[in-house]
This record gives sequence, C-alpha cells and structure tokens, in this order.
Amino acid sequence: MDMTFDMDRKGSLAIHCVANGPIQTNTYFAVSGDEAVIIDPAWEGERLAEAFAERCPGARVSAIICTHGHADHIGGVAGLRRALGEGVPFLISEADAAIMERAIADMREMWGFDHELPPAPDRLLNEGDVVSFGDVTLQVMATPGHTPGGIVLFCAADTGDVAFVGDTLFPGAHGRTDLAGGSEKEVIDSLGKMGRFLPADTLCLIGHNGTTTIGDELENNLFMRRRLRHYR
Repeated sequence: MDMTFDMDRKGSLAIHCVANGPIQTNTYFAVSGDEAVIIDPAWEGERLAEAFAERCPGARVSAIICTHGHADHIGGVAGLRRALGEGVPFLISEADAAIMERAIADMREMWGFDHELPPAPDRLLNEGDVVSFGDVTLQVMATPGHTPGGIVLFCAADTGDVAFVGDTLFPGAHGRTDLAGGSEKEVIDSLGKMGRFLPADTLCLIGHNGTTTIGDELENNLFMRRRLRHYR
C-alpha cells in the first residue's frame, strides 16, 4: 500500500505534556498560534482544562482528538467538553468510536478504574484525513493493532516533524495486543508502515512515559525492523 504525506514543513507547533489518570497517560496540548488541539485527555477533564489555561494562555481549543478508544485515552473528553463548551468537537477514528463503551467497562472490570463515557464523536477520522489548526496540519495514518482503529497524527512543521502515536509504539516495542480487538500481526504491520512512511527525524510522542524518534526505532526496534524487511 502506498501513502502520500505532505512532507513540506510549514507552521509552528508548541507541545505541552501532562501525565494524568490512574495509569499516567500522556495528554498533549498542541498549540499553533492562538489555536490548539488536546490529544488523548485521559482523566478529569475539568482539571485538564485548568492545566491548559495555565500553560497555554490566549489559546483556544479547536478540537479534542483521541489516538484510540481505550478508557485511559478518552476518560477526560466529557469533562473537557463541559469545561470548554459543547461546541469543541471530539474526533476519533471510525473504528474505535465503536469500542469506547466496552473499553471503559473492561478497565473497570480488570483494574477497578472508572472513566466517564465521552459524548458521541463529532467527526470520525480515517486514514488520509487532515486536521488543521493555527498554521499547521495533522495528517492521519491508520495504525491498527493495539486497537482496531488506532491512529497516528503526523505533523510536518517548521519546528520539526512530530507524530502523536498513542500506544501503537513504545521505545523498542509496541503497545499490548492482549486486550479486546488487539492484533499482534496488525500492530507489527503498523510499525513497519510508520518506519517506511515517516521521516527518520520524526519525534514520536507516546501515550505513556518518554519519547523516541523514528530513526531510533529503525535502529533498535526489532518489531519495526522485522516488518520492514517484508514490507511492500
């Protein structure tokens, strides 16, 4: 499969990270000019709205986007909407919109953590879609495996290439595939896809813990390297 990304860098992107929720999910505030998107609000959306106002004064949230439908990445959406206004759109992949309720129930049953179900999405994302704000654009890559509809959001900006990768990729590894809808084969395919189509200097902003780059993963991630050898 061939994909086309716009690799021409344009615009400026500032990124703030807040680790929150019962398993410390990274929520990202991505700011361009006076507009912003909030990616993967994990927990206590009202508090995230307060943190956003403190860190990003003068910026307006134009969208809330989730890289996948697991409870620890969607649990703050409802609270954010209450705090920011119902007019702020909520975006998630078409495939993962269908698993949100089950994912919240699964986390409650397995670990005892409860999350609030988000409202119905205002826009369903698929591969090739774009989300523009300020003077930058997020480009959507479908990366199933951790969940059926996991996505990566890639941005080529003057400030550098960035990808919000959710739980698809971890340094030297990938997200777990033993939860409902997970697939080891698909997540490894997704890693190969990322390695083939994203620039080596792309900073990968991950769902938990620290960051990596595509270049580092091409050298050190055996799952990505194995898939690239067979990628056509």
